[in-house]
Amino acid sequence: MRYNSLNNYLRNKLGKKVYKISIDGGFTCPNRDGKISTGGCIFCSAKGSGDFATSKNLSITQQIEQGKERVRSKTKDNCFIAYFQAFTNTYAPIEVLESKFTEAINHKDIVALSVATRPDCVDEKVLSLLEKLNKIKPVWVELGLQTIKESSVDYIRRGYENSVYVDTATKLRNIGIEVITHIILGLPNESKLDMLRTVDFACKYSDGIKLQLLHILKGTDLLKDYEDSKFNALTMEQYIDILCDAVSIIPKNVIIHRLTGDGDKKILVAPLWSGNKKVVLNTINKTFEERNIIQGSKTLQDYI
Repeated sequence: MRYNSLNNYLRNKLGKKVYKISIDGGFTCPNRDGKISTGGCIFCSAKGSGDFATSKNLSITQQIEQGKERVRSKTKDNCFIAYFQAFTNTYAPIEVLESKFTEAINHKDIVALSVATRPDCVDEKVLSLLEKLNKIKPVWVELGLQTIKESSVDYIRRGYENSVYVDTATKLRNIGIEVITHIILGLPNESKLDMLRTVDFACKYSDGIKLQLLHILKGTDLLKDYEDSKFNALTMEQYIDILCDAVSIIPKNVIIHRLTGDGDKKILVAPLWSGNKKVVLNTINKTFEERNIIQGSKTLQDYI
């Protein structure tokens, strides 16, 4: 096994294929409602990265049932993760969060709850709620770090310091919550070493890592800079080259939840090659084989 994938991890743990169901809890984000800013992160779509979630007008249970039907042809195992994906999923009154999360976690076919959020939106009340829910079924919290390079943090309008991520990730892990960190590869003006520094940093505070290719989407401020030729999107060869080195420095105990990502083809502007997921994954696996890429076989110091 070249790397510790989420699929292998779950199969070993549960003995079944597990699918995620993306849920829209109807939340917003402090980077959109004016608490921090109104523009959102520069790369974020109008749906707050929840482009594949079901309708927020449905109940949580209805969204789960609809999500199950989408993959019914792929699996006979009723094993699903409820993934609160759109916007910031701990940014609401605690009573609202408890109601929605409890409805999801108590569904008979849900084996774990995954909550995507910002590190600056996890207060003591949220920590207490997540700790309680984690006693029912496993709870994961997905934190959007993206990068640690200060100029990039400002450019993407993330809105919090790296120290906030460290503090939140540490608190979550101290109460038994698994932390999954999102990282974007290919941000403008970042070198490969910049990206590897972010990966290395995040692994110190994470149980899992999601590596995401930078997508340029319609309706984002990032698109304006792309159209003004302020940066170029990565080619598939460039992305996979970065990915090879990133996987090599991820410790073996950190689960790799994702090696790339899907951009909604209806709003994807670039890189268009990323829309053919089967080709991309096959090329990644072939390159890993050719280069003998093994997770945890190197350290950041090998690239400095």
